[in-house]
Amino acid sequence: MFFFVKDIDGMVYGFSRSELVKIKEDQSELSKYLDINNPLLKEKSQEQKKKKISFKKAKNEVVMEVDLHVEKLVKSTRGMDNYDILSLQIETAERKVEYCIRKNIQKLVFIHGVGEGVLKTELQYLLNKFPVKYYDASYQKYGLGATEVYIYQNRN
Repeated sequence: MFFFVKDIDGMVYGFSRSELVKIKEDQSELSKYLDINNPLLKEKSQEQKKKKISFKKAKNEVVMEVDLHVEKLVKSTRGMDNYDILSLQIETAERKVEYCIRKNIQKLVFIHGVGEGVLKTELQYLLNKFPVKYYDASYQKYGLGATEVYIYQNRN
């Protein structure tokens, strides 16, 4: 038996019965967790915030911030579809990581926003190709929509 699912962009995807998972929660119940201003989500983030260890930044530490929101990268998105926008964002991120490696900049913060998490996932996939470690950036400074990258530098 085959099932077809149409997304909000009109794309149709086919799935066999074995590929699907039945969710017993109502969609409206699940949707309430998508809102970043949701009290339940804020409560959970407050609990995590208490557990986190804070790091003090060295006085001379250089941190590069890169905003990957498309409106910060190009003047107009006219004629660009979602794939073009995502490709531009990932190419920009890759160039910035390579630049930081060349210039011995150890910390880089990518501001990607919350959204559906597509850019964040693609960014993590990209970062796995470099000698870096990455983690969510400071919640106080960036909220939930940023990733901090620590670049391992060769000391030859």
